[in-house]
Amino acid sequence: MTVDRARELDEADPLAPLRERFLLPPGVVYLDGNSLGPPTVDAAERLAAVVTEQWGRDLVRSWNVHRWVDLPHRVGDRIAPLIGAPAGSVVVGDSTTVNLYKALGGAVDLWRSEGHRRTAVILTDTANFPTDLYVMGAVARRWGAEVRTVEPTGLEEALEAGDVACLALTQVDYRTGRLHDLPRLTAAAHQVGAITVWDLSHSAGVMPVDVTSADVDLAVGCGYKYLNGGPGAPAYLYVAPRLLDRFSNPIAGWFGHAAPFDFSAEFRPAPGIARGRVGTPHVLSMLALDAALDVFRDVDLDLVRAKSHSLTTLFIELVDGLDVELVTPRDPDLRGSQVSLRHPNGYAVVQALAARGVIGDFRAPDVARFGFAPLYIRHVDVVDAARTLAEVLESEAWRDPELARRDPVT
Repeated sequence: MTVDRARELDEADPLAPLRERFLLPPGVVYLDGNSLGPPTVDAAERLAAVVTEQWGRDLVRSWNVHRWVDLPHRVGDRIAPLIGAPAGSVVVGDSTTVNLYKALGGAVDLWRSEGHRRTAVILTDTANFPTDLYVMGAVARRWGAEVRTVEPTGLEEALEAGDVACLALTQVDYRTGRLHDLPRLTAAAHQVGAITVWDLSHSAGVMPVDVTSADVDLAVGCGYKYLNGGPGAPAYLYVAPRLLDRFSNPIAGWFGHAAPFDFSAEFRPAPGIARGRVGTPHVLSMLALDAALDVFRDVDLDLVRAKSHSLTTLFIELVDGLDVELVTPRDPDLRGSQVSLRHPNGYAVVQALAARGVIGDFRAPDVARFGFAPLYIRHVDVVDAARTLAEVLESEAWRDPELARRDPVT
């Protein structure tokens, strides 16, 4: 595709005006929004105002004057439409890891409350995000359960064994971009009486997700990838309304108490989604996330998904024939909003790209990963990125020994 044709597509793009609402450095093609989204103009302005006009002026009174105390629910209700959840079923706070621990522990308790006496099996796939696997292992040890991992294509067969208590999956594979069929797998889990826990960190914000129509039981997700809430932004927890009165949060904290400011020595869980809370809200990071969500107001997620298909398909077409191996499904309906390429020196390739203004990221052992966030990525960016990749590979720029020196994070 020529640059002129890419420009034509961008000019016809109904999402194009949203790019101006992001703070993106000039001359950079940012393809790492699936790791950390860029800041929005609204978030930058909101944080400055909060520090001076709320925290700086009203001090501790801001908990009431500016209703900081309610932020986990207000921001949760803003995330709810992005995952197809009703108001009052999503709460924001803590990290994705902590929320996953809550959800998995709560899922095992829900399953056991239905009278099951056999060992609770938590089923997941071998490609799941390592932290998710770690948390499952911790929950299994604490609850006397068992973690069973199978290949992604073997999940339905494993469910048919009939002894699964909880199906715990990430909707989009963090390394390859492979997309699980959330509705089908949820239905298959329910057929055998299993509780479902979905991690939506790599799907919410770039594609329609509908936990209500799929009858998902519990879900978690992060705020700093495609939701652009900033580094370490708080995560969210979804509990299906039909389960709220039965859900038991395994971490009993004062903001999950029915009357936190009574300072009772005995814990009594709060009604509704408030029981998913634990400690004091992280106000500054939560307000940054709240402001970042402004960009999604009135955005049609079907249009977002259509552009995601267009961007990722174009990139795959442009890199075909280069000295890389595509590990992401070619069928756009089977992938999220990322494309992953395998190269023996993937880390050095990613660093060479970054030195030329194309920022992606690397996942061990050899995967270069590129995220295409439709709210701010253009077709001309895709063309630039593919051309730069071709230059790096053809010139073997990745052979520079300095590029092989790994930073702790990457």
